[in-house]
Amino acid sequence: MSRSAAAVHHVIKAYDVRGLVGEEIDEGFVADVGAAFARMVRDEGARQVTIGYDMRASSPTLAAAFADGVTSQGLDVVRIGLASTDQLYFASGMLDCPGAMFTASHNPAAYNGIKLCRAGAKPVGKDTGLTTISDDVIAGVPTFDGPPGSITDRDVLADYGEFLRSLVDLSGLRPLRVAVDAGNGMAGHTTPAVLGPLSSLELLPLYFELDGTFPNHEANPLNPDNLVDLQNHVIATGADIGLAFDGDADRCFVVDESGHPISPSAVTALVAARELNREIGATVIHNLITSRAVPELVIERGGTPVRSRVGHSYIKGLMAETGAIFGGEHSAHYYFRDFWGADSGMLAALHVLAALGEQRRPLSELMADYQRYEASGEINFTVVDAHACVDSVLKSFSDRIKSIDHLDGVTVDLGDGNWFNLRTSNTEPLLRLNVEGRSTEDVDEVVGQVAAEIAAQTTAPAETQT
Repeated sequence: MSRSAAAVHHVIKAYDVRGLVGEEIDEGFVADVGAAFARMVRDEGARQVTIGYDMRASSPTLAAAFADGVTSQGLDVVRIGLASTDQLYFASGMLDCPGAMFTASHNPAAYNGIKLCRAGAKPVGKDTGLTTISDDVIAGVPTFDGPPGSITDRDVLADYGEFLRSLVDLSGLRPLRVAVDAGNGMAGHTTPAVLGPLSSLELLPLYFELDGTFPNHEANPLNPDNLVDLQNHVIATGADIGLAFDGDADRCFVVDESGHPISPSAVTALVAARELNREIGATVIHNLITSRAVPELVIERGGTPVRSRVGHSYIKGLMAETGAIFGGEHSAHYYFRDFWGADSGMLAALHVLAALGEQRRPLSELMADYQRYEASGEINFTVVDAHACVDSVLKSFSDRIKSIDHLDGVTVDLGDGNWFNLRTSNTEPLLRLNVEGRSTEDVDEVVGQVAAEIAAQTTAPAETQT
């Protein structure tokens, strides 16, 4: 059956499929997406698709409908059941077949969605397949003139854990007490499988019960409010480190022994240094919002930094194009060449645990080596006319600007280590501001000036995230 173009384009977005269950996404729609995806990858030579899903109540039913759509096009389905997103990427890489992960990540319980990839966990985005899928769903997916595919089940959780541990030298770690906040998401499923076998680690779990209603807090550690329980848990238990994961457990946030959040930029720099230790001269990708400490440290360690736009499709594209060993984003997505160029928060966590456990200093002192600047975090402003706001901001800084580039929005270098980036959201009427400087005073001064100029354009700040 054909579907409304407006409705389809509303749900099939730039990077994934996502919407309200029952209103924007239902079994019939998902079956059509499954059929369109299968038709696309079948024409590229695929013979099977692997499917995983998160803990949301709607996920098993929607995943089953998607599987029906895939098999209707003659492709087989390998179901891995409950999984984190990076566990699905592992299955796609290990089985060398396309994959579909049912999750809405950190979005509320009423939402669900699909993250799609080709064989080897290669991303499927707007320009690499989602437009083709949208067009087929809108027109009506043609019926396949052949036998349907089969459905089999395969448990890959233990293999996933063993593979991640094989990528990091975890020998000789000192005993560590590790607090983990799963946020009732998929880290409650994967953490015991990955970290549990490591005898040097004592796990201190928080909210490991899988519950897609998120009864304790949103599974979005990018919002500082959602880190409070972990911070308190670290202090109460005397943990050496705290780890927080989002709903589908592909992002990892780190808290030190005093409950202080560690910047994802600092984590990026630490992991980059470790990867460069084993492959001198390798390329490291960083998006333009990460701290400038990242490219500085990469160069100091003999590596080649490459700057990227914000967004996993850009990072993954550059990973493939350059053969980069590692990539990191300010949003706590970490990408590894040896993990098929895909992102894994759990693999990043293993690197941090290894770095902490192979020396005697507390995490706060260890991470001070990678924290050179102060940052504002991402500040979102609701705007009516983004271009007018940006123009006003640039004019107000005109006598201080050293350089401007337009890789993603505008990045303005003010000199002396101070810079800011303003970029529009792809999906919301927002301007996103990130500021970095030598001191908190420098950062606050720039944030204040930008905010004043935007306010003068009759807009208001929406929220602040770190």
